[in-house]
Amino acid sequence: MIFTITLNPALDKTVEIPSFLTDAVNRVAQMRTDPGGKGINVSKVIQKLGGKSVALGILGGHTGRSIQTALARMGLETDFVFTNGETRTNLKILDPEAHTTTDINEPGLVVSKKVLDDLLQRLLHRITPGDIAVISGSLPQGAPANTYALWTEALSQKGVKVFLDAEGVPLKMGLTAAPYLIKPNEQEFSDLINRTLKSPGLPGQVRKTPHELAAAARSLMQQYPVQKLVVSMGNAGALFVTARETIYAEGLKVPVGNTAGAGDSVVAALAVAEERGLSLSETVSLAVATGAANVMCSGTQAAESDVIYNLSVKVVSHRLP
Repeated sequence: MIFTITLNPALDKTVEIPSFLTDAVNRVAQMRTDPGGKGINVSKVIQKLGGKSVALGILGGHTGRSIQTALARMGLETDFVFTNGETRTNLKILDPEAHTTTDINEPGLVVSKKVLDDLLQRLLHRITPGDIAVISGSLPQGAPANTYALWTEALSQKGVKVFLDAEGVPLKMGLTAAPYLIKPNEQEFSDLINRTLKSPGLPGQVRKTPHELAAAARSLMQQYPVQKLVVSMGNAGALFVTARETIYAEGLKVPVGNTAGAGDSVVAALAVAEERGLSLSETVSLAVATGAANVMCSGTQAAESDVIYNLSVKVVSHRLP
């Protein structure tokens, strides 16, 4: 079973504003709301891929109830802890003329140690050896920076494969607890190794070859006991590294609806592939196609499986020495 953990969920409100301007009146052309937060996004995509998951997290207030109700209507299994306060609402502004996405994210709930401990114990009671736990997203206010490290250690000791998708200090501290897999994006990966790495082929950037990116990834894996590392690079593709294999996949050219949640969809595909025992090459095709398919969607809704599988056969990948 796959368990997704979202400690700082959100209601994602996506508005489309052609020719969006600051310091001006803007008119919304289209609008939608989706239950969000990185782990919740992962669960939505897992369902579209034919998998099952349990979404855990911390919710509060009317917004939290709305998220729980929306997920129940989708047929997703959830196990949330409710606390005082109101779950945040995040605003995503899409400008189809300028091809930009602007995120305005609220800070979220203030969470006590007791609430965090209660949720962790609830998870440890349900999860079993061999299960997958996806820990992703930002920490809520009040959560210590080492929260993901503590959770990763507790879950790993129980024989659980921990997929950690975070950034900054929580990710760096989480690495010391030996997660099974991490999936930083290009910027997050650069922050981890304390030097800037630009993905191959993007105009106006210092170009690094996949081999250079792979060398940096392997160096990080020698420093930290991580078994799998995936670096997502947007339309430049993704790098997949294990102890034995390294594959670079080119990005798929698709019409862009919204890039929000694309990385979460890749994590969902990685979790499904791991649960099904897919080979690395099969995992690469599924993950890249899932990310591309979700970029084509509006809001943070999940792409349909037929779109994903039609794209998977178009993925071009290269095995690196």
